[in-house]
Amino acid sequence: MTSAAARALALAALAALLAPAALAQRFPALEPLDSPIAFFIAEGAPESGFRPGDQELARSALDAWRRAAEGAIELAEAASEEEATLRVRWVPASAGLYGEMRPIRLADGRRGAEVFIRPDVAALGPDVAALAAADPLFRDTIVYLTCVHEIGHALGLVHTDEYDDVMYFFGFGGDIPRFFGRYRERLESRADIARFAGISAGDVEQLRALYPR
Repeated sequence: MTSAAARALALAALAALLAPAALAQRFPALEPLDSPIAFFIAEGAPESGFRPGDQELARSALDAWRRAAEGAIELAEAASEEEATLRVRWVPASAGLYGEMRPIRLADGRRGAEVFIRPDVAALGPDVAALAAADPLFRDTIVYLTCVHEIGHALGLVHTDEYDDVMYFFGFGGDIPRFFGRYRERLESRADIARFAGISAGDVEQLRALYPR
């Protein structure tokens, strides 16, 4: 099997995990979060596949949406998880979904959100594990874009059928290797992730409808 074919098979397996049949419908619309948004990014356990730099990937994902909102969203890091409106947690492979967002109600009645990211790329199968071992930025691309997608849901954005969108739903099909590869190709180093949001014009349009300037 060629490396290109192995990559395609690995990413197809990843797509199946990112878009199980139970999520075939578009994500339900939610009201926007109140700004400033207090966020908390937990530290994960090593057995979950968490790496210390993963918190920075989540921060970059949050900042990508903040920049796209052009002043309509403010972020503030909360002192504790209980004080946060938006909470990011890292879960082990046994948790099931690679990425998931769950809306919550805060003590004062406002909407909040919990985001769950599964950072164990190796748990997605031997092909993905091999690709990630050969290319750490490939692994970081998956974790980062999953954070962007799920934080988008936390902000209130829904799935789309537009392939260019980070909020695209894999149930619609499309070239899965290219979906991740087009972002990975922009990176020369890990530091570039903070520069390249991976958010489309369609994503921005949906965001600004929820958070007008």
